[in-house]
Amino acid sequence: MRGKEGRKGGGCGRQGQGEVLSSLCSTVGAMARQLQLLGAAIALFAGFSSVAPLAEAYDPLDPTGNITIKWDIMQWTSDGYVAVVSIYNYQKYRHIQAPGWNLGWVWAKKEIIWAMVGGQATEQGDCSQFKVNIPHCCKREPTIVDLLPGTPYNMQIANCCKGGVLNSWVQDPVSAVASFQISVGRSGTTNYTVKVPLNFTLKAPGPGYSCGVAHEVKPPTKFISQDGRRTTQAHVTWNVTCTYSQFVAQQAPTCCVSLSSFYNETIVNCPKCSCGCQNNITGPGSCVEGNSPYLASVLNGLGKSSMAPLVQCTPHMCPIRVHWHVKLNYREYWRVKITVTNWNYRMNYSQWNLVVQHPNFDKVTTIFSFNYKSLSPYGVISRYSCTFLIIFVNSIFNVLANNRYFAADDTGMLWGIKYYNDLLMVAGLDGNVQSELLFRKDPLSFTFEKGWAFPRRIYFNGDSCVMPPPDVYPWLPNSSPVLKASSLVQPIAIWTALLFLWLRM
Repeated sequence: MRGKEGRKGGGCGRQGQGEVLSSLCSTVGAMARQLQLLGAAIALFAGFSSVAPLAEAYDPLDPTGNITIKWDIMQWTSDGYVAVVSIYNYQKYRHIQAPGWNLGWVWAKKEIIWAMVGGQATEQGDCSQFKVNIPHCCKREPTIVDLLPGTPYNMQIANCCKGGVLNSWVQDPVSAVASFQISVGRSGTTNYTVKVPLNFTLKAPGPGYSCGVAHEVKPPTKFISQDGRRTTQAHVTWNVTCTYSQFVAQQAPTCCVSLSSFYNETIVNCPKCSCGCQNNITGPGSCVEGNSPYLASVLNGLGKSSMAPLVQCTPHMCPIRVHWHVKLNYREYWRVKITVTNWNYRMNYSQWNLVVQHPNFDKVTTIFSFNYKSLSPYGVISRYSCTFLIIFVNSIFNVLANNRYFAADDTGMLWGIKYYNDLLMVAGLDGNVQSELLFRKDPLSFTFEKGWAFPRRIYFNGDSCVMPPPDVYPWLPNSSPVLKASSLVQPIAIWTALLFLWLRM
């Protein structure tokens, strides 16, 4: 009987071995099957990601990033309530730039807005049934926008009046919040009769955000006085979560990446038609030549206030190009120059940012003229967490000798310095910002071979940029020495060969 079981076990539970080894064999077999399924799932996911990387709303670099809308009812009135509505941008690197956000919803009953502070409705609607006190807005589907800077103080509340601009959480968490006060009528006047608004929409300023259903938060929001000695709380608190999808915002990319290096004369430009193609026959006016004598008339003509980009005619047709140049090579360091160029004649990019993925960001030493922060999307992981099974099979000693941990800091966020280069001007002589990065070499991984010195992925303002294909990266010339090889490799190889010959004699 035991011999039959051994033959069925495929050699793992052979005759003469105990039940412990049989159990271990079955466990290893189950682990192997799970690893095969996991590998197939990863391969399938990678395949879909490479085909349509923009179609996903989930952001692996900021998995918990969202915009949260908080609706706090502060007091009851004769026919409704007064509430403070706050918008929190919890996204690490995606912000809302001018002309700013606008927030909409649908009233659950026949509510009206009597008055607002720190914001305003874009349309009043039909308020003809009111004879004396005219409401601020009577529309069933109001749209609210922020007030502009410089608004009189009696029309302001905290965190208002920034023109709808919301910074990202990493760049400046203080300016990543917006608030306005709203007085609502014709609604319930108790916790049981009031109804939460429906179908929230958030535009920033165009599409891209999808908002969920509002839900009540218990306990409600608490507020601490300035002296810290008293705490009050809202009567009712509702939360709405909105998430971003680049595919919903725009189907075409908005930026591309070009590459160059000191060791190769080749300049790899953005892929052709990265963000669209020139088509002056069926789509005239989609771009304009930079040296055109009619440039001023085109910029001041129809559509000058439109959000649609008017780009300079280029093969890639992208509003933004990011250029990565491997500039210098030192004994222990290497240097990169990054240039961000705006090809859009209709838009300045305020509070812009870049997110770059490169394995050497864990050893970045100096950033010139840009702010920098490591995003560390993977947290702290074990050096051998992914290959522990192989190491266990080969040698337990290797695990004990090299059991150390490191931070997977392969992702860095860059943005401009306030009042210096945080504003990327429109296309032209001043339409670019640039900086240089100094990296310390990691002897275990550093190389200039096979495009290792170039970024894996670049994001501009949270949108993924089109990268050139890896087979066109500037490679080392064939005559260049292998920079990764250690100086001890050749002597060790020679002495090993001599020792082998001596032993054979």
